[in-house]
Amino acid sequence: MTQRFAGKTVLITGGGSGIGRATALAFAREGATVVVAGRRREPLDQTVRLIGDEGGLASAIIADVSLPTDAERLVATTVDQHGGLHIAFNNAGIVEAGPLIEMDQTAWDRQIAVNLTGVFLSMKHEIAHMRASGGGVIVNTASNLGAHVRLPFLGGYAATKAAVSALTGAAAREYIAEGIRINAISPGPIDTPMSLRPGETEADRNQRLKDALPVGRPGTVAEVAAAVLWLASPEAGFTVGHDLVVDGGGAA
Repeated sequence: MTQRFAGKTVLITGGGSGIGRATALAFAREGATVVVAGRRREPLDQTVRLIGDEGGLASAIIADVSLPTDAERLVATTVDQHGGLHIAFNNAGIVEAGPLIEMDQTAWDRQIAVNLTGVFLSMKHEIAHMRASGGGVIVNTASNLGAHVRLPFLGGYAATKAAVSALTGAAAREYIAEGIRINAISPGPIDTPMSLRPGETEADRNQRLKDALPVGRPGTVAEVAAAVLWLASPEAGFTVGHDLVVDGGGAA
């Protein structure tokens, strides 16, 4: 295992499960000090324990990134506790599926608040710190269902993720001259509960994806984490404003 991120502090929102947890573990294995954030204490503490069991360094901060005060506090606390912020993975997100005409505005607003406003607020404060400290790297979680693939019953979710992709590209152009490199990652169906349709078992989902995806299976959280780490690494130094699709060929 390399130590590409030794001496770096990495902030990961949505770090209590799924892609966020896998990415936190991957960064810690490569030498980073990791801060995981989310709205519930128990899953965050479990991520911290898993990292500690492998000899890594991690801490948890309770925060709702859709709230301006929480987003600001999250970055400030990370910097105060660890002396800086070098890499941020803005990964917190939710999905609410259903026919568009049956979606109430509360569900629409909730997705906008977490998936889009949460990324905006997180970047706002991450960039402010990175500008003052000489640069950094940001990766935002979009989705192949945003700017790349269209499916019914996911209009609200898709709208937020397409917006994240657009916001990423605009911000990347704004701040690359100041040493802040910003990209997005767009996963396809991943082996997490979020990829299950209502009433669907894992076996049902796997069969559905066997027929629907060229690769014939759902992706793993480790595969997405590996892509995030590449985007955050010096090897991706010439990659700016990109939306990296990791979806088994679904958008090909």
